[in-house]
Amino acid sequence: MTTPAVTRRAQRTVDSRARILEAAVGCLVEEGFSAATTLRIQARAGVSRGRLLHHFPSREALLVAAAGHIASVRVREHADDVERTLPEGLTAGERAAWVVERMWESFREPYFWAAVEMWTAARTNDGIAEALLPGERRLGGVIREGVDRMWGPELAGHPRYPQLRELLLTSMRGVAMAYAFDRRDPAGDPHLAQWADTARVLLEV
Repeated sequence: MTTPAVTRRAQRTVDSRARILEAAVGCLVEEGFSAATTLRIQARAGVSRGRLLHHFPSREALLVAAAGHIASVRVREHADDVERTLPEGLTAGERAAWVVERMWESFREPYFWAAVEMWTAARTNDGIAEALLPGERRLGGVIREGVDRMWGPELAGHPRYPQLRELLLTSMRGVAMAYAFDRRDPAGDPHLAQWADTARVLLEV
């Protein structure tokens, strides 16, 4: 039988792990990979050194886990938000344009920039690259599942939909990278109209 004390300890473990992951993402986004040390993450999370090492024995393991975990959570939350806020009465073409805008919003999320920091570090660090690859592959599946939910079964059932999904994800990722130095408002990005037109043409809506 699970006692209340055991339940409370288990919940504290879950809570402390979540705080550590959130703190790691915050450090990656605000200070970059090189400055995201375990000491800074520990201080930001408000946990002991022992607690941090209990969850994550190395800095690399912590940062890889943080980028992947937070991204998978936020992808699912974003898909939930899209399904909940989808306006009623949209034509298929209007839905396509609306979903394109919602997809683009996800590339402004902190988890995207945390991932960018990890990708950059992995380019010259084989250990990080090796640790990152399995999680990135799993995350790719989560992202595709979330994007499919945004488009809905009718549009996602079109034979050219997989082509559109990959085109949008890769194009948006590339365009978003420019915002690391270009401080324009991404909501007015000129690619939005091009992406929406491409979606309508490929899905024939």
